[in-house]
Amino acid sequence: MGTPDFAVSVLKTLVEAGKNIVGVITAPDRPAGRGRKIMESAVKKYALENNLKILQPVNLKDETFLNELKELNANLQVVVAFRMLPKQVWDIPEYGTFNLHASLLPQYRGAAPINWAIINGEKTTGVTTFYIDEKIDTGAIIAKEEIAISKDETAGSLHDKLMIAGSELVLKTIRLIEENRAEAIPQPHSDNLKEAPKLTPENTRITWNREGRKIERFIRGLTPYPSAWSYLLQDKEELKIKIFNARFEEDTHSHTPGRIVTDKNILKIACPDGYISILEMQLPGKRRMDIKSLLNGFTFSEGATMR
Repeated sequence: MGTPDFAVSVLKTLVEAGKNIVGVITAPDRPAGRGRKIMESAVKKYALENNLKILQPVNLKDETFLNELKELNANLQVVVAFRMLPKQVWDIPEYGTFNLHASLLPQYRGAAPINWAIINGEKTTGVTTFYIDEKIDTGAIIAKEEIAISKDETAGSLHDKLMIAGSELVLKTIRLIEENRAEAIPQPHSDNLKEAPKLTPENTRITWNREGRKIERFIRGLTPYPSAWSYLLQDKEELKIKIFNARFEEDTHSHTPGRIVTDKNILKIACPDGYISILEMQLPGKRRMDIKSLLNGFTFSEGATMR
């Protein structure tokens, strides 16, 4: 059960390992992009290419879907980047249903663990397999794999590392279950848990009066998707821009946070303890560009600011 590329890697690993995939459950086809063209999920595309049976339920509690699921007669269900399952679904197989989560549980439960681990300045993260229960990401842990976070890590690069590690961990978990060696360990209770809430327009906006290193991590943690954003104010016009690549430069200055400093080759944004040097940015209606190319065709006015 899965939808995006992260889930495709796991499915591909299982197929290549010779596992008997009796069915693939993925999201319904949906309109996407400016043309609202109907798009299939990444998992569905892979399943079609490999002649795997596909189910695309709108409602996971629908009786028709539940009957189709039971008819597959699966003895184990594997969930990767899908939806919250009702008990009627996860309780079906003889050996249960387990989920792959892109963090070291119980830390970073939620929808965006990869992004928040970078934003919060973690040095390590990882992947965890656990049996699904009634709550979100709280089930008993089967296995874990730790991954180091590099100093220049982006959400995209960490996603790819965890995708590979996660595929291997799912295969390992299945072998443990096959050999009756899967020890389900309840997640420890802690009052210091860090959450990984869904990314929204509200929590992906850059706050320029924060420490520079935190702003840099914030940008890296949201690159390439959904991307950190800010309003550019110049000539009484407000433009919503996206920033994909930036570096913090420690410095002493008298500028107000958000003030833009620029010449023909550089664009810097003032923060309390220095500047955020912008390396890649996207203007409304334009493509993502390196800053030198952007400055060749766009002029920032005197007194322009980010807010």
